[in-house]
Amino acid sequence: MLRIGHRGAAALEPENTLAAFRRAVELDVDFVEFDVLDLADGTLVLAHSDDLLEVSHGVAAGRVRPLRLPELREVAPELPTLEEALEFFGSTAVGLHADVKCGGHGRELAAELRRHGLVERTVASSFWTRALHDLRAEEPRLAVGITYPEDRRGLARRRLLAPLVQPAVGLLGRALPRRLPRWLKGTGASVAMLHYAVLSQAAVDRCHAREAAVWTWTVNEPELLRRVVALGVDGVISDDPRLFLQ
Repeated sequence: MLRIGHRGAAALEPENTLAAFRRAVELDVDFVEFDVLDLADGTLVLAHSDDLLEVSHGVAAGRVRPLRLPELREVAPELPTLEEALEFFGSTAVGLHADVKCGGHGRELAAELRRHGLVERTVASSFWTRALHDLRAEEPRLAVGITYPEDRRGLARRRLLAPLVQPAVGLLGRALPRRLPRWLKGTGASVAMLHYAVLSQAAVDRCHAREAAVWTWTVNEPELLRRVVALGVDGVISDDPRLFLQ
């Protein structure tokens, strides 16, 4: 089972920062997951969403993408660009899991990975099928993964909506095994990045029948880790890589 640090080691250091990546590497993960988002000036940065309140850790509200890099750095000084992150990873031996949060920059990301010599140890994933097609078109050697489901508006984190989320996710999980073969074939994905709430033995078996791996996110408790490992997943993504040491 591959051990993947979510946004570096998001439970231990500010997420998607070089400090979080260093901590994950120190804890001997196999891969480091990070998010890629585009700004108004075309700069690709490491940020999970377009919500400035989340990305700035509560310093400022608004949207991320309309900002230029100097403006974003005023409220999120530790946030690295893609270029800075890839330079850091080039000095390590860890695998990379790049989760693409912008549909139109797949080719640019693949080209940057190639320029830094990181294609062979990277998996690039996205909910956006366009991004997956662009990644493969630019760099056929790059492994890609399809992410499911995508909570674009952060509904799962809103306490008032929590009672409604679980039944909805249950429905998605029941339909997932039928959909996975078509999605994997259509995108050329070799990895299915599945949230643990939609994970099932049938979903894992369907992926393995197509010789696709299953990585599950975001697993932060020992009991949940035991459950997903029992289902035969190939990789586990966690905010706290210390979980794997247990």
